[in-house]
Amino acid sequence: MKQTNKKGSLGRILRYMKDQIPLVVLAIICAAGSVLLSLYTTVLVGRAIDCIGIGGGKTDFAAMTPILITIAIIIPTVAVLQWLMYFLTNLITHKTVKALRTDIFKHLQDLPLSYIDANSHGDIISRVVNDVDAVSDGLLQGFQQLFTGIVTIIGTLVFMVMLNWKITLVVVCITPLSFAVAAVISKLCFNKFKEQSAIKGELTGYIDEHIGSQRLVKAFGFEQTAEVQFGEINERLNVCGRRAQFYSALTNPCTRFVNSLVYAGVGVFGALNAVKAVSGGFTVGDLSCFLQYASQYTKPFNEISGVVTELQNALASAARIFALIDEPAESSDKDKKVLENCDGNVAIENVDFSYVPEKPLIENLNLNVKSGQHIAIVGPTGCGKTTLINLLMRFYDVVDGEIRVSGNPIKDITRNSLRGNFGIVLQETWVFKGTVRDNISYGKPDATLDEIVAAAKAAHADSFIKRLPQGYDTVITNDAELSQGQRQLLSIARVMLALPPMLILDEATSSIDTRTEMKIQNAFDKMMKGRTSFVVAHRLSTIREADCILVMKSGHIVEQGTHAELLEKDGFYAELIQSRQE
Repeated sequence: MKQTNKKGSLGRILRYMKDQIPLVVLAIICAAGSVLLSLYTTVLVGRAIDCIGIGGGKTDFAAMTPILITIAIIIPTVAVLQWLMYFLTNLITHKTVKALRTDIFKHLQDLPLSYIDANSHGDIISRVVNDVDAVSDGLLQGFQQLFTGIVTIIGTLVFMVMLNWKITLVVVCITPLSFAVAAVISKLCFNKFKEQSAIKGELTGYIDEHIGSQRLVKAFGFEQTAEVQFGEINERLNVCGRRAQFYSALTNPCTRFVNSLVYAGVGVFGALNAVKAVSGGFTVGDLSCFLQYASQYTKPFNEISGVVTELQNALASAARIFALIDEPAESSDKDKKVLENCDGNVAIENVDFSYVPEKPLIENLNLNVKSGQHIAIVGPTGCGKTTLINLLMRFYDVVDGEIRVSGNPIKDITRNSLRGNFGIVLQETWVFKGTVRDNISYGKPDATLDEIVAAAKAAHADSFIKRLPQGYDTVITNDAELSQGQRQLLSIARVMLALPPMLILDEATSSIDTRTEMKIQNAFDKMMKGRTSFVVAHRLSTIREADCILVMKSGHIVEQGTHAELLEKDGFYAELIQSRQE
């Protein structure tokens, strides 16, 4: 995957906030209002202090009372402004993250299957879920500190200059040291959190892989080995996490040390000025104000350093997210024609294809299929049977040559219209969380219940569906509620409901018992009449009646003909049939 640096990630996150500019402005106004009122409160406190001990130790309550009343009004006002600022920053963060998550999922739909097949599904899930959550947490804390921090720093500097520019100069001279310390540690944190996010993705992928194949793990007694492998990844995550936390933990105490130097410098120089001051000069109240301002000035640095862990983790996670978003999508279907009135004619001419450039798989493949023909595809494992299906559906594009449907090169047809003319049942069954009715009508969402029931009956799935708690309204998932065979029957019912002009059956009955398979085969025979169909199968009963059998070996069609013709040739097909009968 492409890598995105920290600055690039931050810039792109900020671009996601462009629609939230009014909210950002309002949040800044609230932050500025709360900070300026808080700073003004410090001035009022200084004035109140100067009202104490005037004229022989007496306190001027007449002058102090309006000051206290003003403070009493300002304090709840500041509280309301701070609450509003926090509310707005939460709203900005959630809207920004929602847009980011939407873009990620949308881009996943546009990515080619080659990317999905080549990358860990667990790592992709980790980017969409864990990394987006990390960005959300970092933005939430970062923006809240940013809005108040910047205004506080600028405001306190202005007020301090107004009180005494010489002491302010001491503060300004020490400040760069705080930035330098934070910058060095920040870089270390970012690198470690980026590494930590990558290992988290690897760990998520490993867990996802083993949960999905837990039966095999137990069947082969792989538990201990799996634990060892998990422990190795987990230990790397542990070591990386400890180092990341160590570096991030350095930021706060180092920044606090520098800020303490600022406070001490203000105290020393301020006290000297107060001692030397004459009437009307730098008073004790002014010194009190200055010390408060020094504390408020350094506070944002402490707060920001306190959330540096989340900020660096967010930027590291954002880099992984944008690396996914930057992966090239499938070529656009813009200006491509929609395939209408498909007649089922398919032509494959001089097609070459390979998943890896240096390992050719299909070479110079040629095939001419007439409308309504039933084509069976047979051959040993890895010969290219499923790859041919992938090319017909444009899950992958050919390297060379051309595939035409109804006389149209499929590269010139929109993918949706091409795939909409194929009905496909794969060996790997899949159902999603939803009702049985929704699962069957996946390819025809506007189907009526009667149509859905008719398709289920044709697929011999109606009997087991009626035994479910709520029948066709039973909510199912891809977990253990249904057997593999039942899930495959639902997949078959989907195709029988849509009834497209062309069919692809890739070991469609592999998980079904022999008796049910015979019934479904009869339903398939009716369904395939008048429809071009491609059937990948190993069982002789499935391929015997095919109009044409393609025998594939090492990416080539080595023989083709009817069952009787191929047996008469006594070639590779005859060897396959003989080996299965043995």
